[in-house]
Amino acid sequence: MPTHVLAEDHGDEAGALLAFLAAQRGGLRRALMGLTDAQAAERPSASELSLAGLVKHAAETEQGWLETAQQRPHSVARTPETWHLSFRLEGDETPAGVLEFWDGVARRTEEFIRSVPSLSDTFPLPAMPWFPDGARQSMRWLLLHLIEEMARHAGHADIIRESLDGRTAFELVDEEQKAQV
Repeated sequence: MPTHVLAEDHGDEAGALLAFLAAQRGGLRRALMGLTDAQAAERPSASELSLAGLVKHAAETEQGWLETAQQRPHSVARTPETWHLSFRLEGDETPAGVLEFWDGVARRTEEFIRSVPSLSDTFPLPAMPWFPDGARQSMRWLLLHLIEEMARHAGHADIIRESLDGRTAFELVDEEQKAQV
């Protein structure tokens, strides 16, 4: 991990998990630093993945899980036929717009997690062939799953960014920290 994650307060499990989630989001966000929209849309590896597409997918995925935990219908309903569209920008979508959308999702995730009485509270998983019938998961599981999802894609983003211009995650962290001073 290229950044040190500070938990908010000792014993604040929700704060610690939210901090780790924010750190993994940061890895994806940093991968776009300094790139043009065209570069962010490039697919420089054997994969179909682009940085802009990864960020869009991460934002949609987080929103989908948040809405599942809130037991609300998904704002963006993907089917097996449209799932691939979560990985590419369409129409007038831009990397900046997707990052702004994700900022809103991240705020809603934190507000929701801070509002639940306990991370042990559960929500039903959707009826899908890969989930057991009647399965429920905890808010703790939700956060851990989102951390896992973001970390996986932050790793993809590191490889794509380095393939584009040779810049590594550590260099981008250093650049971001210097810009904040």
